[in-house]
Amino acid sequence: MSAAFCWWAMSAPYRRELKAKAVLDKLGIENFIPMRWQAVRKRDGTMSREFLPAIHNLIFVRASKADLQAVKQNLVWLQWLTRPVDGKNVPLTVPDKDMEQFIAVSSTCNEHLIYLRPDELDLRKGTKVRILGGPFNGMEGTFIKIRGARRKRVVIMLKDIIGVAMAEVTPDLLEVLDA
Repeated sequence: MSAAFCWWAMSAPYRRELKAKAVLDKLGIENFIPMRWQAVRKRDGTMSREFLPAIHNLIFVRASKADLQAVKQNLVWLQWLTRPVDGKNVPLTVPDKDMEQFIAVSSTCNEHLIYLRPDELDLRKGTKVRILGGPFNGMEGTFIKIRGARRKRVVIMLKDIIGVAMAEVTPDLLEVLDA
């Protein structure tokens, strides 16, 4: 493996994120798909719960760009998530610290987590906070009101990609951070 590892936001269209994960796991390449328990109606009409991707087609991969390009030779449908910068589409990367927090929160399998697109949030209206105590102890995010939720929640946002709103946190468990 080459140097310069970072987290890349990738798309696996047509709900092939689990297929991509299986290939990456087999190659020993670190990856993450946010998962959650969801109710699923079976063909016979019964309901069951399955552990499914929280956001379809999204997978995060930690590798060097060269290693990932080599993997993409065989997985042509695995695509970079990009954003326009100076007229070019630049692949999205996520800082290690942000990804560690996102993985820690998403891995709790908490049923009260809400996954949000960047256009669903205006983080400028919120307050930067750190959670003190409980299962999310030490996590840093933005304390804001989420549409459809009764109270404010702490949101961890991966820039231009996705946000996750945690379960309602009481204000006495929050430390306000300097902006």
